[in-house]
Amino acid sequence: MSENEPVDPRELRVSDAERTHVVGVLQKAIGHGMLSLDEFTARTDVALAAKTRAELNAVLVDLPGVTHEDPNAPVREQPVELRANMSTLKRVGQWTVPRELIIRNKLGSTELDFTEAKIQHAEVRIRLEVSGGSVKLLLPEHASVVTDDVNVIAGSIKDKVGAGKGRPRFVLAGTVTMGSVQLRRASYVRIGSLLFRSPWKISRAAD
Repeated sequence: MSENEPVDPRELRVSDAERTHVVGVLQKAIGHGMLSLDEFTARTDVALAAKTRAELNAVLVDLPGVTHEDPNAPVREQPVELRANMSTLKRVGQWTVPRELIIRNKLGSTELDFTEAKIQHAEVRIRLEVSGGSVKLLLPEHASVVTDDVNVIAGSIKDKVGAGKGRPRFVLAGTVTMGSVQLRRASYVRIGSLLFRSPWKISRAAD
């Protein structure tokens, strides 16, 4: 290669910080159900040993929307899509919430419980593409929500949370056609050693 010939971006060397960042992306991929634990372990070994951008990208190539292009920029993430076409889709417990979600619901039922989920962002954006069926979102105790950009056609949206300064903030947009969207926030009451969450759950309170 001559001195004046441009370097192929794929052959650029990567730093320890970039390797660590890609490992973090792989960890998120587990939370999204994209990788098994064995796949994560194998890809982490490759990422930590990578010397060039091409080698680092090799562990991300089949993961939707993520790639490492600029050594000074973070890995980009595309919105995660959840589909319920004449079916039921639920997320509960300690699932990892991406920065952006797209809910495609066609004559289906989507229920997302964010109360115990891992939310690493101050703001979560959700795009609704609802045609018939229902979407129910149970938000954390101090969350707030914005629904100004949701277009409702022959359907309904019931917001029991409302805007405010609470975090995380959920920003909804998109279209609801002949369907329903319900937004509510969890509330808690402690009685002795039991913690009652409204709705859906009773657990043992922390000391």
